[in-house]
Amino acid sequence: MMYYAYQAYSDLMEPVRAVARMAQGAFNDPSNPLRDTSLFRHMAAGAEMVTRATLTHHRPPYGIERVKLGNREVAVTERAALVTPFGTLLNFKKDSDVVQPRVLVVAPLSGHYATLLRGTVETLLPEHDVYISDWHNARDVSLSDGRFGFDEYVDHVIRFLEHLGPGAHVVAVCQPCVQVLTAVALMAESGNKAQPRTMTLMAGPIDCRVNPTEVNNLATGKPIEWFERNLIDTVPQRFKGAGRRVYPGFVQLTAFMSMNMDRHVKAHVELYENIAAGELAKAEATKTFYDEYFAVLDLPAEFYIETVQRVFQEYHLAEGRLVVHGQKVNPKAIRRTALLTVEGEKDDICSVGQTLAAHDLCTGLKPYMRKHHLQPGVGHYGVFNGRRWNTQIYPLVRNLILAHD
Repeated sequence: MMYYAYQAYSDLMEPVRAVARMAQGAFNDPSNPLRDTSLFRHMAAGAEMVTRATLTHHRPPYGIERVKLGNREVAVTERAALVTPFGTLLNFKKDSDVVQPRVLVVAPLSGHYATLLRGTVETLLPEHDVYISDWHNARDVSLSDGRFGFDEYVDHVIRFLEHLGPGAHVVAVCQPCVQVLTAVALMAESGNKAQPRTMTLMAGPIDCRVNPTEVNNLATGKPIEWFERNLIDTVPQRFKGAGRRVYPGFVQLTAFMSMNMDRHVKAHVELYENIAAGELAKAEATKTFYDEYFAVLDLPAEFYIETVQRVFQEYHLAEGRLVVHGQKVNPKAIRRTALLTVEGEKDDICSVGQTLAAHDLCTGLKPYMRKHHLQPGVGHYGVFNGRRWNTQIYPLVRNLILAHD
């Protein structure tokens, strides 16, 4: 009943937030003679913090409207290339006839929307025709649309690559590194013409036995039945996905925040102080991050449970016993898809060595088709977002794609 309790609390707090929004408007009204006093600035900041004390369950906008192509800027429009009940293959279509390498970015399905990879897409976009797996919120997917588990995720990766056609490239970020490697192995085994020319795996849990993190320890610290009993709930009747069993996004967010609670508390204290002091640029940067961070989606229960069990508890892929739809997965079959793995030195979610393990599995690739990069000084998110991604990691991805396109 935790989902019903969460929704009831959220509904109860909405009038409080509405009052806070009204108060914030009054405190900041230009006609208010006390607007610029210290007391009213702090009151306005406090009211704004109350309005922000909520989660959202709708995908934020990517907000990528223009991109520099050579010496000119061109418009970018989002185009749904393929839609299933559980996800959209979204293309960032540029207003240009220039033919560029087609790249599928596979986003994690882990409680946040694919917009978390906005920075990844922005960096790739000037030199590539970029598509992304834009996963849907499971609470908005009708029960009649069936199940979505580990195998169905792999199916979607294969289907998306087939839609892009032969000669495309794939970049997996975090969790889906396992499913992408699995999909490419199955495509290689069957001789699928759409198997990608390159596969970049970034900060993903290929082998969680290597240097276990706190995330790994949490996954192995309880039997899978505990996860089913304590973390899975039913979507309330008011939503399209009523009756669907899910791992709620708000539960996932709580787990993530608990790992670094001091940092999140400090960030919100600084946000309050920046708003009250009129440091709007600093405040806006923090608000932008948390607007994204507090936008959550629910995961289908079967996908969450199967991922925890197969990837984090029993290491099916790493131990060579992963089966998808009755077929054993054989990464040795990959011979035509060049491999790049990327890890962050300070990654406390997917530690050093866990993604590198892909090379031990893809033994059918010749040495010149395999490359690994360990990025000094970055944590998990720094692998695919930020300055070092832009200046040190992305050039490696770009060069791999150019060399094999």
